[in-house]
Amino acid sequence: MEAAAAASAGGGAGEPRPPGGRSGRASASCGMEPPVLLLLLRVLLPLLAAALGAAGRGEPGPVTCGSVVKLLNVRHNVRLHSHDVRYGSGSGQQSVTGVSAADDGNSYWRVRGRTAAVCQRGTPVRCGQTIRLTHLGTGRNLHSHRFTSPLSGNQEVSAFGEAGEGDYLDDWTVVCSGTYWVRDDEVRFQHTSTDVFLSVTGEQYGRPIHGQKEVHGMATSSQNNYWKVMEGIFMQPSEAIQMEQYHAEL
Repeated sequence: MEAAAAASAGGGAGEPRPPGGRSGRASASCGMEPPVLLLLLRVLLPLLAAALGAAGRGEPGPVTCGSVVKLLNVRHNVRLHSHDVRYGSGSGQQSVTGVSAADDGNSYWRVRGRTAAVCQRGTPVRCGQTIRLTHLGTGRNLHSHRFTSPLSGNQEVSAFGEAGEGDYLDDWTVVCSGTYWVRDDEVRFQHTSTDVFLSVTGEQYGRPIHGQKEVHGMATSSQNNYWKVMEGIFMQPSEAIQMEQYHAEL
Protein backbone atom coordinates (compact mmCIF):
# COMPACT_ATOMS: atom_id res chain seq x y z
CA MET A 1 0.00 0.00 0.00
CA GLU A 2 2.78 2.43 0.94
CA ALA A 3 4.66 1.65 -2.25
CA ALA A 4 1.52 2.11 -4.31
CA ALA A 5 0.73 5.37 -2.56
CA ALA A 6 4.26 6.63 -3.06
CA ALA A 7 4.12 5.74 -6.75
CA SER A 8 0.82 7.55 -7.13
CA ALA A 9 2.11 10.58 -5.26
CA GLY A 10 5.25 10.83 -7.36
CA GLY A 11 3.70 9.92 -10.67
CA GLY A 12 3.04 13.53 -11.67
CA ALA A 13 6.59 14.75 -11.13
CA GLY A 14 7.78 13.88 -14.63
CA GLU A 15 4.68 14.94 -16.52
CA PRO A 16 4.98 17.93 -18.91
CA ARG A 17 3.83 21.23 -17.49
CA PRO A 18 0.91 23.02 -19.17
CA PRO A 19 2.10 25.49 -21.79
CA GLY A 20 2.50 29.00 -20.41
CA GLY A 21 1.81 32.41 -21.87
CA ARG A 22 4.30 35.10 -22.74
CA SER A 23 4.89 36.12 -19.16
CA GLY A 24 5.40 34.20 -15.95
CA ARG A 25 2.22 35.71 -14.56
CA ALA A 26 0.12 34.50 -17.48
CA SER A 27 1.70 31.05 -17.21
CA ALA A 28 0.83 30.78 -13.51
CA SER A 29 -2.72 31.95 -14.14
CA CYS A 30 -3.42 29.49 -16.95
CA GLY A 31 -1.85 26.51 -15.14
CA MET A 32 -3.13 27.08 -11.60
CA GLU A 33 -5.42 24.08 -11.14
CA PRO A 34 -3.11 21.19 -12.16
CA PRO A 35 -0.21 22.26 -9.86
CA VAL A 36 -2.58 22.73 -6.92
CA LEU A 37 -4.13 19.31 -7.52
CA LEU A 38 -0.72 17.67 -7.81
CA LEU A 39 0.40 19.38 -4.61
CA LEU A 40 -2.64 18.07 -2.76
CA LEU A 41 -2.02 14.55 -4.04
CA ARG A 42 1.61 14.71 -3.00
CA VAL A 43 0.64 15.81 0.49
CA LEU A 44 -2.41 13.63 1.10
CA LEU A 45 -1.35 10.30 -0.39
CA PRO A 46 1.75 9.88 1.80
CA LEU A 47 -0.33 10.81 4.84
CA LEU A 48 -2.91 8.18 3.91
CA ALA A 49 -0.21 5.56 3.36
CA ALA A 50 1.37 6.41 6.70
CA ALA A 51 -1.99 6.10 8.44
CA LEU A 52 -2.65 2.71 6.88
CA GLY A 53 0.85 1.58 7.74
CA ALA A 54 0.38 2.63 11.36
CA ALA A 55 -2.83 0.61 11.55
CA GLY A 56 -1.05 -2.43 10.17
CA ARG A 57 1.72 -2.10 12.74
CA GLY A 58 -0.71 -2.56 15.59
CA GLU A 59 -1.98 0.73 17.00
CA PRO A 60 -4.07 0.25 20.18
CA GLY A 61 -7.43 -1.34 19.51
CA PRO A 62 -9.17 -4.70 19.85
CA VAL A 63 -7.94 -7.87 18.22
CA THR A 64 -10.71 -9.02 15.90
CA CYS A 65 -11.80 -12.28 14.32
CA GLY A 66 -10.27 -12.73 10.89
CA SER A 67 -7.14 -10.77 11.80
CA VAL A 68 -3.78 -12.31 10.93
CA VAL A 69 -1.20 -11.71 13.65
CA LYS A 70 2.21 -12.58 15.01
CA LEU A 71 2.31 -13.37 18.72
CA LEU A 72 5.38 -12.61 20.83
CA ASN A 73 6.23 -14.48 24.02
CA VAL A 74 7.11 -11.50 26.20
CA ARG A 75 9.48 -13.32 28.57
CA HIS A 76 11.65 -15.00 25.93
CA ASN A 77 11.19 -12.58 23.00
CA VAL A 78 10.22 -15.24 20.44
CA ARG A 79 7.26 -15.35 18.07
CA LEU A 80 4.85 -18.27 17.87
CA HIS A 81 5.87 -20.26 14.81
CA SER A 82 5.08 -23.43 12.91
CA HIS A 83 6.23 -25.18 9.74
CA ASP A 84 5.78 -28.51 7.99
CA VAL A 85 8.23 -30.31 10.31
CA ARG A 86 6.80 -33.05 12.52
CA TYR A 87 7.80 -34.05 16.03
CA GLY A 88 10.03 -37.10 16.13
CA SER A 89 8.33 -38.24 19.34
CA GLY A 90 5.00 -37.77 21.10
CA SER A 91 2.10 -37.25 18.72
CA GLY A 92 4.22 -36.94 15.58
CA GLN A 93 2.08 -33.96 14.57
CA GLN A 94 3.35 -30.70 13.08
CA SER A 95 5.69 -28.95 15.50
CA VAL A 96 5.11 -25.51 17.02
CA THR A 97 8.13 -23.49 18.14
CA GLY A 98 9.30 -20.00 19.02
CA VAL A 99 11.59 -18.00 16.70
CA SER A 100 13.45 -14.76 17.32
CA ALA A 101 13.30 -13.44 13.74
CA ALA A 102 10.64 -10.75 13.46
CA ASP A 103 10.37 -11.12 9.67
CA ASP A 104 9.80 -14.89 9.57
CA GLY A 105 6.92 -15.70 7.21
CA ASN A 106 5.86 -18.83 9.11
CA SER A 107 4.81 -16.94 12.24
CA TYR A 108 1.41 -15.66 11.05
CA TRP A 109 -1.77 -16.97 12.72
CA ARG A 110 -5.38 -16.24 11.83
CA VAL A 111 -7.77 -15.51 14.71
CA ARG A 112 -10.98 -17.56 14.36
CA GLY A 113 -13.98 -18.63 16.40
CA ARG A 114 -13.93 -21.81 18.47
CA THR A 115 -14.48 -25.23 16.89
CA ALA A 116 -17.85 -25.59 15.12
CA ALA A 117 -18.59 -21.90 15.59
CA VAL A 118 -18.27 -18.85 13.37
CA CYS A 119 -16.85 -15.56 14.59
CA GLN A 120 -17.84 -12.85 12.14
CA ARG A 121 -14.87 -11.11 10.57
CA GLY A 122 -14.12 -7.84 12.35
CA THR A 123 -15.81 -8.87 15.62
CA PRO A 124 -13.65 -7.86 18.62
CA VAL A 125 -12.45 -10.82 20.70
CA ARG A 126 -13.59 -10.62 24.32
CA CYS A 127 -11.51 -11.55 27.33
CA GLY A 128 -12.61 -15.07 28.28
CA GLN A 129 -13.68 -15.92 24.73
CA THR A 130 -12.70 -19.27 23.20
CA ILE A 131 -10.90 -19.03 19.87
CA ARG A 132 -8.76 -20.97 17.43
CA LEU A 133 -5.43 -19.83 16.02
CA THR A 134 -4.89 -21.20 12.52
CA HIS A 135 -1.38 -21.25 11.08
CA LEU A 136 -1.51 -19.25 7.87
CA GLY A 137 1.17 -21.20 6.02
CA THR A 138 -0.08 -24.74 6.61
CA GLY A 139 -3.77 -24.32 7.51
CA ARG A 140 -3.38 -26.26 10.77
CA ASN A 141 -4.68 -25.13 14.14
CA LEU A 142 -2.78 -24.52 17.36
CA HIS A 143 -3.50 -27.69 19.33
CA SER A 144 -2.62 -29.47 22.56
CA HIS A 145 -3.21 -32.88 24.14
CA ARG A 146 -1.81 -35.18 26.83
CA PHE A 147 1.43 -36.03 25.00
CA THR A 148 4.68 -34.96 26.66
CA SER A 149 6.74 -32.22 25.01
CA PRO A 150 10.16 -33.40 23.76
CA LEU A 151 12.50 -31.05 25.68
CA SER A 152 10.92 -29.80 28.90
CA GLY A 153 8.55 -32.67 29.66
CA ASN A 154 5.57 -30.32 29.81
CA GLN A 155 2.47 -30.82 27.64
CA GLU A 156 3.04 -30.94 23.89
CA VAL A 157 1.67 -28.15 21.70
CA SER A 158 1.31 -28.96 18.01
CA ALA A 159 -0.47 -27.81 14.85
CA PHE A 160 -3.32 -30.08 13.81
CA GLY A 161 -6.06 -30.45 11.21
CA GLU A 162 -6.43 -29.80 7.51
CA ALA A 163 -7.57 -26.62 5.77
CA GLY A 164 -8.36 -25.02 9.12
CA GLU A 165 -10.52 -27.85 10.46
CA GLY A 166 -9.37 -30.05 13.34
CA ASP A 167 -11.20 -30.91 16.56
CA TYR A 168 -12.16 -29.54 19.98
CA LEU A 169 -8.54 -29.75 21.18
CA ASP A 170 -7.83 -26.74 18.95
CA ASP A 171 -9.74 -24.42 21.31
CA TRP A 172 -7.98 -21.85 23.51
CA THR A 173 -9.43 -19.30 25.91
CA VAL A 174 -8.06 -15.74 25.83
CA VAL A 175 -7.18 -14.77 29.41
CA CYS A 176 -6.94 -11.00 29.85
CA SER A 177 -8.33 -8.17 31.96
CA GLY A 178 -10.97 -5.76 30.75
CA THR A 179 -13.67 -6.38 28.18
CA TYR A 180 -11.69 -7.04 24.98
CA TRP A 181 -8.35 -8.50 23.94
CA VAL A 182 -6.46 -5.29 23.11
CA ARG A 183 -3.46 -5.36 20.79
CA ASP A 184 -1.11 -3.71 23.27
CA ASP A 185 -2.10 -6.02 26.15
CA GLU A 186 -0.09 -8.97 27.41
CA VAL A 187 -2.49 -11.93 27.47
CA ARG A 188 -2.43 -15.66 28.14
CA PHE A 189 -3.95 -18.51 26.14
CA GLN A 190 -5.38 -21.35 28.23
CA HIS A 191 -6.13 -24.65 26.54
CA THR A 192 -9.86 -25.14 26.97
CA SER A 193 -9.81 -28.93 27.39
CA THR A 194 -6.69 -29.47 29.53
CA ASP A 195 -6.31 -26.06 31.27
CA VAL A 196 -2.60 -25.64 30.45
CA PHE A 197 -1.21 -22.25 29.44
CA LEU A 198 0.63 -21.70 26.15
CA SER A 199 4.22 -21.17 27.30
CA VAL A 200 7.92 -20.89 26.49
CA THR A 201 10.59 -21.65 29.10
CA GLY A 202 13.71 -21.37 26.96
CA GLU A 203 14.57 -24.94 25.90
CA GLN A 204 16.20 -24.86 22.48
CA TYR A 205 16.06 -27.40 19.64
CA GLY A 206 18.97 -28.77 17.64
CA ARG A 207 18.72 -29.96 14.05
CA PRO A 208 16.67 -29.72 11.87
CA ILE A 209 15.19 -26.65 13.59
CA HIS A 210 18.34 -25.43 15.30
CA GLY A 211 17.93 -22.37 17.51
CA GLN A 212 14.14 -22.51 17.71
CA LYS A 213 12.63 -22.73 21.18
CA GLU A 214 10.12 -25.23 22.48
CA VAL A 215 6.52 -24.07 22.87
CA HIS A 216 4.49 -26.18 25.29
CA GLY A 217 1.61 -26.16 27.76
CA MET A 218 2.23 -25.45 31.46
CA ALA A 219 -0.18 -26.28 34.24
CA THR A 220 0.66 -23.14 36.26
CA SER A 221 0.47 -19.48 35.34
CA SER A 222 3.76 -17.57 35.27
CA GLN A 223 5.67 -14.92 33.33
CA ASN A 224 6.42 -17.62 30.74
CA ASN A 225 2.74 -17.62 29.68
CA TYR A 226 2.35 -14.03 28.48
CA TRP A 227 1.96 -13.15 24.81
CA LYS A 228 1.53 -9.90 22.93
CA VAL A 229 0.34 -9.11 19.42
CA MET A 230 3.09 -7.67 17.26
CA GLU A 231 2.88 -7.45 13.46
CA GLY A 232 -0.38 -8.21 11.71
CA ILE A 233 -3.26 -7.37 9.43
CA PHE A 234 -6.24 -6.34 11.52
CA MET A 235 -9.85 -6.59 10.39
CA GLN A 236 -11.79 -3.51 11.42
CA PRO A 237 -14.97 -3.86 13.51
CA SER A 238 -18.18 -3.21 11.62
CA GLU A 239 -20.08 0.02 12.22
CA ALA A 240 -22.83 -1.90 14.04
CA ILE A 241 -20.34 -3.40 16.48
CA GLN A 242 -18.64 -0.05 17.03
CA MET A 243 -22.02 1.55 17.80
CA GLU A 244 -22.81 -1.24 20.27
CA GLN A 245 -19.49 -0.63 22.03
CA TYR A 246 -20.17 3.12 22.11
CA HIS A 247 -23.56 2.68 23.79
CA ALA A 248 -22.11 0.17 26.26
CA GLU A 249 -19.54 2.75 27.36
CA LEU A 250 -22.16 5.48 27.96
